[in-house]
Amino acid sequence: MNMPFLRLLAAPLALTLAACSQSSPIATAAASPLATATATAPAQTPADDLVARGEYLVRITGCNDCHTAGYAEAQGNVDKARWLTGSPLGYKGPWGTTYAANLRLTLADMDEATWLAYSAELRTRPIMPDFALRAMSVEDRRAMFAFIKSLGPGGTPAPAYVPPGQTAAAPYFELVLPAAAPAAAAGAR
Repeated sequence: MNMPFLRLLAAPLALTLAACSQSSPIATAAASPLATATATAPAQTPADDLVARGEYLVRITGCNDCHTAGYAEAQGNVDKARWLTGSPLGYKGPWGTTYAANLRLTLADMDEATWLAYSAELRTRPIMPDFALRAMSVEDRRAMFAFIKSLGPGGTPAPAYVPPGQTAAAPYFELVLPAAAPAAAAGAR
């Protein structure tokens, strides 16, 4: 028999047999303590999944930017215990002065059905993007409800709306509309 030929076949044959053995990397990983701990960890319930989805939506849709005092300034590094408790910062414009509500108190006495009806029809004053909330799916609004309810009531009510022409206490952003451009002289080109 030709020995160099057998030597060429020996390496691929050994690799093939090793891949089929019981001590494959996959079998070894499955027997590791980490894999065993993961396999025995309690499974998340559908309610846990809904709360986690709600937290994700609150984070990415910017709810905390207005409804959590100091959130944007802290680049999101705010203790979750302070989330969605409203803000004393007002937004003043032609509509008056509005404040981001304490959502935890707003939802405290609502059940899910009430929240779904409320959020589907919500129409507020600027700067709240209520149209975005109305456009969300029922499942996304359910998830947000589950997350906000999981935080429990907290904080104090946000300041009340101040109608146009009345003085709002600072702090507030004043949103000023630019003056209308003067009409061009007729016939000027």
